[in-house]
Amino acid sequence: MVDPRTQTIHPHRRAFVLGAAAVATTVIGGSPQARAAVASRGMGPQALTAFGPVRQVNAGVLNIGYVEMGPASGTSVLLFHGWPYDIHAFAEVAPLLAAKGYRVIVPYLRGHGTTRFLSAASPRNAQQAALAADGIALMDALGIRKAVVAGFDWGARTADIMAVLWPERCAALVSVSGYLIGSQAGNAKPLPPAAELQWWYQFYFATERGKAGYAANTNAFNKQIWQLASPKWRFDDATFERSAAAFANPDHVAIVIHNYRWRLGLAAGEAQYDAVEAKLATAPPVTIPSITMEGDANGAPHPEPERYRPKFSGPYAHRLITGGIGHNLPQEAPTAFAQAVLDAARLAT
Repeated sequence: MVDPRTQTIHPHRRAFVLGAAAVATTVIGGSPQARAAVASRGMGPQALTAFGPVRQVNAGVLNIGYVEMGPASGTSVLLFHGWPYDIHAFAEVAPLLAAKGYRVIVPYLRGHGTTRFLSAASPRNAQQAALAADGIALMDALGIRKAVVAGFDWGARTADIMAVLWPERCAALVSVSGYLIGSQAGNAKPLPPAAELQWWYQFYFATERGKAGYAANTNAFNKQIWQLASPKWRFDDATFERSAAAFANPDHVAIVIHNYRWRLGLAAGEAQYDAVEAKLATAPPVTIPSITMEGDANGAPHPEPERYRPKFSGPYAHRLITGGIGHNLPQEAPTAFAQAVLDAARLAT
């Protein structure tokens, strides 16, 4: 059983140079102290392992690209990336979970990688409810009745929403930065200047200049976000370029711009999600077993754990991952993230 109190995990400062199977054995075995000791940066930013092949499936309004690892009969785990990231955020996490017998699904979000809209007439909508609906549609398409859901950034919000709207489909939750469900009304409230400064890109995207600028400089813009959001993560160019390929999606710019404009009430969503958004605006609690996580060097806007603790009413633990871990926690501390998924799954049994 996971200790319900806040836990601090101290990764080694050096990166482990271990094979995925060896890391998996270390992560899932031994004492709590031993498990904490290996909650490191995994194989390091230099180790670019093969991750794939990417499969495709029609799900809802999308043809979704995804990677699947592990036995088809295993407990399902869905891992959701954020922006500006892609499925490679989980390139080390997924093998660790698959080695333990889990069926691991890592999809490209709409507007990323090989995921495409089935119809040119579909709105390029990125409101929070739409992304969560994509997750359920993917589960339906793959014949998954119930899954552990986990993610960071946009992916954490997606997993949070799936957990509150479809708790019967979600066995457990791992959410970096905790409870991220919002509303247009809530986002309309001004923040203190220092907090507003962290959202500079949201205001940039609210302008036509920002849309044009992002389209013209997508990779340079996103690399800057990586650096600001994870100031102590020393990723190399090859690591970034591997993920940057996902930004060449023809709908990428439209999806990113709509997401941030919708948050500020500057862009409309789809009417089919109005009732869902009304429910989400009440900030419903997460009732399923949950583990929230935070890196000690997260440079992106994020709430403090004590603020969102009351939103989790089921079995719960929070973990602070130290050692200079930034916003992209699964890629920066893959063993710690994989361990959280394993422990959350155990909470659900």
